[in-house]
Amino acid sequence: MITIKTDQEISYMRKASATLKKIHQELRAIIKPGMTGAMLTQRAEEIILANDCQPNFKGLYGFPAAICVSLNEVLVHGIPNNKPFVAGDLVSVDAGCSYQGYHCDGAFTVIVGEPRSAEHQKLLTVTETALTKAIAILKPGVRIGDIGATIQTYVEGEDFFLPTEFTGHGIGLALHEEPMIPNVGTEGTGMRLQVGMTICIEPMVQIGRKDIKMLADNWTPVSAIGLCSAHFEHTILITPTGSEVLT
Repeated sequence: MITIKTDQEISYMRKASATLKKIHQELRAIIKPGMTGAMLTQRAEEIILANDCQPNFKGLYGFPAAICVSLNEVLVHGIPNNKPFVAGDLVSVDAGCSYQGYHCDGAFTVIVGEPRSAEHQKLLTVTETALTKAIAILKPGVRIGDIGATIQTYVEGEDFFLPTEFTGHGIGLALHEEPMIPNVGTEGTGMRLQVGMTICIEPMVQIGRKDIKMLADNWTPVSAIGLCSAHFEHTILITPTGSEVLT
């Protein structure tokens, strides 16, 4: 069911989103060689609790941590561990929190130190730009297929690939609500956006091929050919004149 948020509900989501902004800013600043995913999730949870929010990833479907930390060929949902980052690693952080039961969700990818190749830097630039381009078209009446088409046309035009097993989504009283928002699509198809909808758009982009495989933990999808991926995401409110990025 698609939910249209009230002003009160949106205010709760803004509070959660303000906390997530703090998490993203601090974690970006401390990612460096020697840091670990376990350290990042510990700090994220401290920030969440200090701002009267709750860690909405922890325990969801059995996930064991407050955030996801995905390295290099891991597409999403990486479980934070104690392996130190090294120079050149691509580190994707997917984090969220809730306030008064209302959720936010967002992701970014950074390179630890200097990139190992120009292609890695381009991967990050293209993935983040795809998100920016998708947000730029948002307004009431835009169709879900328009969002996917915008992302797909740009990313594939830059010779990168979009796995289709994972999508963006609605968000609010649940972390994952309808509608699902694929990163591929056909213009002019799908439901229309409405004022008061809150959605997450999250391009997940790979080098080389779109194929993935799941690791034995049943959580971690990785590139089928072991090449790197990147992930960017925002929580967004549809407004009467366009959209507002909450995160």
